[in-house]
Amino acid sequence: MDAYLFVHFKEKKTPDGEQVYFALSKDGFNWEPVNDGLPVLWSKLGDEGVRDHTIVRTRSGKFYILATDLGLANGFDTKYRGNWENIGREGSKCLSLWESDDLVNWSEQRMIPLGDEDFGCLWAPDVIYDHRNEDYVIHWSSAHASNNYGHKAIYYTRTKDFESFTAPQMLCRKDGSGIIDSAIYEENGLFYRFLKSEADPASIILQKGKTLTGEYTRIEAFEAEMAKLESTAYEAPTAFKLADGRWCLMLDFYGVQGEGQGYVPFIADDIDSGLFIRSDASFNFPYRFKHGTVLSITSEEYERILRIKA
Repeated sequence: MDAYLFVHFKEKKTPDGEQVYFALSKDGFNWEPVNDGLPVLWSKLGDEGVRDHTIVRTRSGKFYILATDLGLANGFDTKYRGNWENIGREGSKCLSLWESDDLVNWSEQRMIPLGDEDFGCLWAPDVIYDHRNEDYVIHWSSAHASNNYGHKAIYYTRTKDFESFTAPQMLCRKDGSGIIDSAIYEENGLFYRFLKSEADPASIILQKGKTLTGEYTRIEAFEAEMAKLESTAYEAPTAFKLADGRWCLMLDFYGVQGEGQGYVPFIADDIDSGLFIRSDASFNFPYRFKHGTVLSITSEEYERILRIKA
């Protein structure tokens, strides 16, 4: 792969912010907007807003974008009565989905009902291929009736075709706090799971496991690096491998209002070390992307996406 696509949303108080945006980079460091910085796809179903995007390239050659079905600009003060707890308990039991063969022409939006009546809102989906089962694991965070919609946990479903899905199961829960924004990567036969812990510590944590849905242990060196940050207001981890073999971790900073919010970069020589060092000076962004995912793409795909005029 020769370039990178970042699928994300924008921090705006108008409905155009909570849509699907693309950005491109040839090196993972210098980014440029697609479609003049305007949405590439619009949500017309559910809450008519989407956040927390992920994108996956499947073995069939298809691409899928999944996102949280949530429009704060449309409904925070009305539908959800100005309260995040109401969203957590009463929000959408569906994820929004688009599919494509070429990253340019996308299907109509579909709503994927993964949560039953015991689930709260389905937040921040991500996808990883499971080589052992030869299927895809979609994981997300939710509040649930099993603990009276208290601390959020991570749940998952399996699919081979993004049409039918297994009944959701719990992937992991943390004692004493909620966990959200899971992102899982496979490297050298091991699995690495980033999570946002909402307390003890109120920070991003990194775990390592031998199997995708089995037991994981925390990487303490990573937590030591996160403890050096002046704020705990980071979430939405997404990571990708650079051409030279190093790993880039993006964390979404939400500690200020408005345009100051968005992703900041951290670099590690290898993911197993956990030594991700903040590296703002090496990166250039046209604006502050919000919660999304990076996909490695070819030069041909880069050129096609660059020409999008939605």
